Amino acid sequence: MFIRRKNIFFVTFTPKFFTMKKNLFFVFYIMIIALLTRCGTTSKIEALKPEPSGTNAVVYKTTNSYVNMPLEVSLNEIENQVNKSLHDLVYEDANLEDDKTQMKIWKTSSIKLAAKDGKIESVLPLKIWIKIKYGTEFLGLNDTKELDLNGIITVQSDIKLSNWKLTTNSVIKDFNWSESPTLLVAGKKMPVTYLINPALSLFKTKIAKKIDDAIEKTCDFKPYVLTVLQTLSNPFQTSAQYETWFKLNPLEITVTDAVLQKNTIKMDLGLKCTMQTIVGETPKNNFNKDNFLFKSVAKVPEKTTVSVAAVSTFESASRIITKNFQGKEFSSGSRKIVIQNVTLWSKDSKIIIALDLTGSINGTIYLSGIPNYNTVTKEIYFDQMDYVLNTKGLLTKTANWLLQGVILKKMEESCRYSIKENLEEGRKNLLPFLNNYSPMKGVFVNGSLDDFEFEKVEITSNALVAFIKTTGKMNVKIDGMD
Repeated sequence: MFIRRKNIFFVTFTPKFFTMKKNLFFVFYIMIIALLTRCGTTSKIEALKPEPSGTNAVVYKTTNSYVNMPLEVSLNEIENQVNKSLHDLVYEDANLEDDKTQMKIWKTSSIKLAAKDGKIESVLPLKIWIKIKYGTEFLGLNDTKELDLNGIITVQSDIKLSNWKLTTNSVIKDFNWSESPTLLVAGKKMPVTYLINPALSLFKTKIAKKIDDAIEKTCDFKPYVLTVLQTLSNPFQTSAQYETWFKLNPLEITVTDAVLQKNTIKMDLGLKCTMQTIVGETPKNNFNKDNFLFKSVAKVPEKTTVSVAAVSTFESASRIITKNFQGKEFSSGSRKIVIQNVTLWSKDSKIIIALDLTGSINGTIYLSGIPNYNTVTKEIYFDQMDYVLNTKGLLTKTANWLLQGVILKKMEESCRYSIKENLEEGRKNLLPFLNNYSPMKGVFVNGSLDDFEFEKVEITSNALVAFIKTTGKMNVKIDGMD
């Protein structure tokens, strides 16, 4: 209590006052301890987890690619294959009684093929042995003679592509004897062309058929095309660091009619396929050559258009983004946090990003964002990133400093991953398949690719899919097969 004596105030304390003072001191002490304790320990945050939507299947609408592959087969190649098919004895007639002639025909040197007026002209050097029965049956007055002849046959063939086989319709246009067929009788040479011609007439038809059969057997392109597609559809790794694979999935192939131009048979192949760049486990090769579709068309688009689906599962994307946060601190004043782990999933057409924190705050906070693609840096990033509603309310109460734009901006910078190296590596890995690539002896693939351009990003229930497109050229040449 206060006592005034001659303008002097005295303060006296009653026992009750000392009791109150003691209580106040205790309250202040508790507050200071609490404050010190609060400043020196870590806050715990327990935000409500936004549950993912959808299933675990990676399902997205694929965009088809169309690859134009002009196919060239040189006449030299067909010539080589025909000569392998037709060798030594090419024709034999052992029946002497039906037309009074027996005949054997051998190929004496290589058959030569050339283009003439849009048709294949074949020149066959031949050796012919003929046994001729002549005379009369009266009193058994007849005899046989043997002839050895040499000549050159010229064959002309129309070409057509049927069921992926090059077929020809051949006719013999000319037969030039090295020496006119004669028979020595009683010391005189007698012309015997009239005896030989009936046999040659039949022979012409049969030898032309043999040429057609040899060309059809040689020029069945389907096995070669299937072998090329089987090899191209094998997935291959484009980046071990980013666990990225490239996969081509052939769907169907079309072909135009065959055309003969400058000693080369040309046709256009068109490959319809899907292409994927997959982040994560090795994809499977689903190509089945037994069920593959072949179609004949009048025209194939000249330009190759490629749309690559860069598939990043949330699991693999989370793993890559977590690496971006390793060793990084995010601070505001004396407060610091370290992000230990990142997990991604989809919800309501957005990506949820869960960040596991240690430091001034322990626990998990949740961000949401819309995936996008930076065409300059070739990065997948998350636009309109913000704290989810539940997390934002909790941060307002426990760690308002985390809501500061600078902290969120810094976290945004690390919540991204580049597919530039993946695309470049993929492009490099594709180039060997376009640079005189030979999946089998005598088959060569060449071409070029332009730069990749971004199309769009799609969110699936379990992955992010970035669609990248490019254009280019491609051709297949057959020359020098076994």
